[in-house]
Amino acid sequence: MPLHKGFSAALAMLLTFAAASAASAQSAVWPNRPVKFILPLGPGSGADIGARLIAEQLSVRWGQPVIVENRPGGDAFVAISAFVNAKDDHILFYSPSASFVVHPYLHTSLPYNPADLVPITRITNTILSIAIPKAATANTLADVFAEARANPGKMNWATAAGGTDFVVAGFLKEQQLDMAKVPYRDTVQAINDVVESRIQFYASA
Repeated sequence: MPLHKGFSAALAMLLTFAAASAASAQSAVWPNRPVKFILPLGPGSGADIGARLIAEQLSVRWGQPVIVENRPGGDAFVAISAFVNAKDDHILFYSPSASFVVHPYLHTSLPYNPADLVPITRITNTILSIAIPKAATANTLADVFAEARANPGKMNWATAAGGTDFVVAGFLKEQQLDMAKVPYRDTVQAINDVVESRIQFYASA
């Protein structure tokens, strides 16, 4: 399998809160004031860039400002809690679906009710890619994993919390690879650390 030393665009879903969705359906005109997108990722992430491009076009179409607010950290709980607690049909959740679909499998309790998240539309498709430092000599995944097997516990990896994290951790366990996960509040910093060779493996979805 070829190893691409680059990054993929993130899958994004636009969601609304269940109660707010019902209120919106009763409104004669929507939006009638500024709209806000809450994102669980930091500025400069793939989802952030996509959200800002879409927000710009929607602002023109709707005749209302569309604001993007980044709320990274806490395995997306920070952003989801801010979104759900707002109970406002002009505040939407813009997120990679991987940020929340695996929460019931990773956490014994959640600070929100998944039934309160109502999908509106899919924005992009998912492409899972792996990036390594440009200075690395590996050209395939097999090369990376061979190096990891030869140096157990000495190589590390990172990814966005959620579905991608879940998939990569399961894959590494299946392959019996001993690689340390480095947690990041903001995945943009992880990308910078790949460039600087501080981490050897970054998975993006």
